[in-house]
Amino acid sequence: MRRNRFLALGLALALAPCAPAWAQGKGLVGIAMPTKSSQRWIADGDNMVGSLKALGYQVDLQYADDEIPNQLAQIENMVTKGAKALVIASIDGSTLSGMLQKAAEKGVKVVAYDRLIRGTKHVDYYATFDNFQVGVLQAQSIVDRLGLKQGKGPFNIEVFAGSPDDNNSGFFYEGAMSVLKPYLDSGKLVIRSKQVGAMKVGILRWDGATAQARMDNLMSAFYGKDKLHAVLAPADVLSIGIISSLKGVGYGSASQPMPVITGQDADLSSVKAILRGDQASTVFKDTRQLAKVTADLVDAALSGRTPTVNDTKTYNNGVKVVPSYLLKPVAVDATNWKPVLVDSGYYKESQLK
Repeated sequence: MRRNRFLALGLALALAPCAPAWAQGKGLVGIAMPTKSSQRWIADGDNMVGSLKALGYQVDLQYADDEIPNQLAQIENMVTKGAKALVIASIDGSTLSGMLQKAAEKGVKVVAYDRLIRGTKHVDYYATFDNFQVGVLQAQSIVDRLGLKQGKGPFNIEVFAGSPDDNNSGFFYEGAMSVLKPYLDSGKLVIRSKQVGAMKVGILRWDGATAQARMDNLMSAFYGKDKLHAVLAPADVLSIGIISSLKGVGYGSASQPMPVITGQDADLSSVKAILRGDQASTVFKDTRQLAKVTADLVDAALSGRTPTVNDTKTYNNGVKVVPSYLLKPVAVDATNWKPVLVDSGYYKESQLK
């Protein structure tokens, strides 16, 4: 019996560290990402997992393949499993109100991640970049490379916008047009298709194949003899499709250079395209910073502290102005890709070869 008591004591001591380690966990946070079709969302997910785990949280990361029913089911499952907070990069920011009502009834905190969730009071915070400034940087790339400030022109341009169901798309488009409009009004820039407006030129679900098809149609209908000099593309996932279309009709050669094409997200494929000379620029949004800011918002909200925000006026979701934290985007081109992307540790230089 004495031996058995020692065995029991030894077993208890062996198990003791496990219980406190489990108890010290801060709880489960659900991370709902839209898709793996763009490299940036994979990086977002990985960075969010790392940031939240570093703060002591368990995480449930799910990708919805850009299908709204998938994302709704994933979020519901996270709530059912007892998630204390949800970090949601929505596919369609207007489809979540019913689900977030259920989450709110269980006291779940919600942070909209890089895409504003609309039509509900049950979104606590929003973490994103200055999306208007993203568009400004894209347009400025076009202005600088065409020499518009020096009076050069006229030049032909076509404009694209992001997915109409993504609240950010309007900010990107408005930011860009705030820079381009004076040149359009003066005739230094000409949209031969006359297709304008974020809804009209938007690409649903940010689909690169759809962007490529639209570019095919534009070239066929409006550029039989005339050259295209610039394309406002709001994201790299669209830029790559646009580049493919233009190469199909002979652009990208010494005799017919590629138009000035913009982008966003600094996807590997587009950074390589910049180094080849196929794409002029992209806008880098450091997902490591965004993940850290978002994790801090979650941690503060769940710990009873007041989260740090820097914008309480801009992002009205139709029901409330959502307290937001905006990060600064950075324009990247052939002149600064190395210090911004490689020296910062975001990419290894070997990845870009």
